[in-house]
Amino acid sequence: MARQDGVILLKGQLGGLSFYKTAKDGHLARQKGGVDAKRIRTEAAFARTRENGSEFGRAGQAGRLLRTAFRSLLLNSSDSRTVPRLTQKFTEVIHADTTSLRGARNVVDGDMSLLQGFEFNIDGKLRQTLLAQYSVEVNRATGLVTINVPQFVPAELIAAPTGATNFRLVASVSELDFAADRYNSEVAESEENITGLEAPVTINMPLEVTVGSTSPLVVVLGIEFSQVVNGAMYSINDGSYNALAVVAVDSEG
Repeated sequence: MARQDGVILLKGQLGGLSFYKTAKDGHLARQKGGVDAKRIRTEAAFARTRENGSEFGRAGQAGRLLRTAFRSLLLNSSDSRTVPRLTQKFTEVIHADTTSLRGARNVVDGDMSLLQGFEFNIDGKLRQTLLAQYSVEVNRATGLVTINVPQFVPAELIAAPTGATNFRLVASVSELDFAADRYNSEVAESEENITGLEAPVTINMPLEVTVGSTSPLVVVLGIEFSQVVNGAMYSINDGSYNALAVVAVDSEG
């Protein structure tokens, strides 16, 4: 892969080269090539390629399901590389499956705990923005998931961007059925708080899941910033500062 440079930037194919444009890296060029698709589908020599492709496809589908489950929060809290980064993480989850044959390894039999700590916005990480301690409690018997941020001083423990006057915490839990490609999510958010507040606040956000659910549960926590101008509230939603991360994974039903 090479970067195009010059006055005329190309798109398409020319002389054995493919020219294309990406959002992050601009105009690029690469040499055409590769093995015939029919050979990959049928020849024994490409058995490993087919196995890897099957598992990679499974990882991509799992990543898409997770992104869809938390879509309302990801709209303002993700980066341009979230999709490939999440697919890579689910590939690691699938490769941790020690019971299924290669090519048949899957998310449910893998290690879902590897998702713990995944940051959806690499440019605005939760661990570098919300410095206060918090806890996550998952109770399948009662169907209650609780995120608790004990008493903290925002002016000291919120790393707010320049111009932000307010913040709120957002959270969501999702029951994920990877086999059926289904999910059930609930979202909660805190009240708006002043970023420079020097008085202590406590934040508690309860979320509900199906009582006795046996599906894998993923919990995310994030922070969104806003600015008050002439009495009106405006979201700072360019994605550079809002953070969202996986803070709990409970795969045992």
